[in-house]
Amino acid sequence: DCVRVWAPEDLIVVDGLSHDRTVEIAREKGARVISGGRGVAGDRQIGIDAAKHDLICFIDADHRPQPGDLNALLQDMYDFGFDAVQAQVSIEETGFWTRAENEAFSVFHHKAGPRTMMGTAPALYKRHVFSVARFDEASPGVSDDADLFYRLHKSGRVRFGIGHTRIAQEHHAGASDYAAKFKFYGRRDAGFCMKHPERAWSMFAHLMFRYPVIRPARALLQGKWRGALYFWFCGGVRFYAMTRRLFSEALQQKPREVAHS
Repeated sequence: DCVRVWAPEDLIVVDGLSHDRTVEIAREKGARVISGGRGVAGDRQIGIDAAKHDLICFIDADHRPQPGDLNALLQDMYDFGFDAVQAQVSIEETGFWTRAENEAFSVFHHKAGPRTMMGTAPALYKRHVFSVARFDEASPGVSDDADLFYRLHKSGRVRFGIGHTRIAQEHHAGASDYAAKFKFYGRRDAGFCMKHPERAWSMFAHLMFRYPVIRPARALLQGKWRGALYFWFCGGVRFYAMTRRLFSEALQQKPREVAHS
């Protein structure tokens, strides 16, 4: 219902092998439902390939767009001269950690302008972006947004960043939910390092310096101590999950090399 208020010319739902009434409800609401189940990157690419228009917008299940948001995002695209623009997000504060995430986002994400990296949703794209780089369906263990935007930035042919538009997000998450999400991100960070070893140093610096030092310092200077805790929590769990996967992959690779020799 939230997306329908935009009256899109084509509404696509890629179903990732759900076991509830997702498909039934989506069809009742007029969506074109496509079967997915290829992972986040693969399912996003399925939706892109099925889209028929020159502008493509990604919205995740927990985003709650309002009637004017899409036009505002389009205006951001034109004002900044972007080929892709991500919205800021306003998370419903249902507990300590959702409030902490809001504070964290206000420190590093809610800054409109060009970026060298951004998230995939909620965001608006010109279709030609995906002729420059597609989501990597062959590497489900790689961070989908980091991988895509690294390749787009490297191409020098796509301009992207954050707009002024802010879209509501609703998720009822506690500490254990955030820990699970951060572990997921960390494992994908490891996948990114293995696919792009030339950028591994940057990922390590991101999790060993930017998350535990720079961003918390900025949060504390702004009086946002919950945001600082969020950065420490996120960075610590992601770093643990990333290094654990990298060590695991290295140990598995060593016996293969011995066997080949």
